[in-house]
Amino acid sequence: MFIYILFFFPVLFISIIREEWYPLFFKMARGWAIFILFGMGFRPVIKREVAFIKGQSYMFVANHTSMTDIMLMLYVSKNPFVFVGKKELGKIPLFGFFYKRTCILVDRKNSKSRVDAINSAQRKLNMGYSVCIFPEGGVPDDESIVLDEFKDGAFRLAIKHQIPIAPMTFLDNKKRFSYTFFSGGPGKMRVKVHALIPTTKYTMDSKKELNNITHEIILSQLNSNCL
Repeated sequence: MFIYILFFFPVLFISIIREEWYPLFFKMARGWAIFILFGMGFRPVIKREVAFIKGQSYMFVANHTSMTDIMLMLYVSKNPFVFVGKKELGKIPLFGFFYKRTCILVDRKNSKSRVDAINSAQRKLNMGYSVCIFPEGGVPDDESIVLDEFKDGAFRLAIKHQIPIAPMTFLDNKKRFSYTFFSGGPGKMRVKVHALIPTTKYTMDSKKELNNITHEIILSQLNSNCL
């Protein structure tokens, strides 16, 4: 992680000076993700039910079980998107410097922070970018939980901006690199990119229905444990 950031620091720094240069930073971030994944011995295997259209905004959502979820999401999509993530990651030396300047940080225990994060995400969508939210709101402390309940933020934003939900299932990240130290190992990281869920027929009153449909798609794939 640090070797890549140090080596490309000048270009990375330049790419975050202006917001309109974010696509350059995103390309560099994808390179970093590929470097990390393959350097750790992970081999992404992706099965797609849909191809993402260049210039189209999406709401990317996936299950959240590992620190490698960020890298894998960057690997899967070439469409520039912005993460909505927990502010604690901003404390990581060097990585946190760029994380704080390119991602939307949220303190999930602070209601004002959650509102500010939603407003920031709306601004990014208005600029034509996609947004990625792990709707579980964090990694469950109990690793026996297959998929925790989803928060409504991602679905509220998708409905408001009439952009499709792009659900993904990460099948192996917990097994390969979980939050339990000294667990996991190299191998395949399978990803199922599901068919898009249009949001045009949903309203704020029916956001929970959209939430439940998305949750069921990912949960069913996790339970089947196959592509």
